[in-house]
Amino acid sequence: MNLILAAGSRMLHRARTFFKDEDGMGTVEIILIIVVLIGLVIVFKQQINGIVQSVFQTINAEKTAVTG
Repeated sequence: MNLILAAGSRMLHRARTFFKDEDGMGTVEIILIIVVLIGLVIVFKQQINGIVQSVFQTINAEKTAVTG
């Protein structure tokens, strides 16, 4: 009988430890941050495209000025 109670006690302790463990919280937080960043990119896609095109046009113009 004591053997069964000891085994049950160990299982209960393991279950409590499992539910108190917060190691997975870092993963969830990283996933949420990535989702928010992807959402921002989708919302501001046109503005980001405009900035990138402007930067590449400036680079191209300066390259042409340097190389002739």
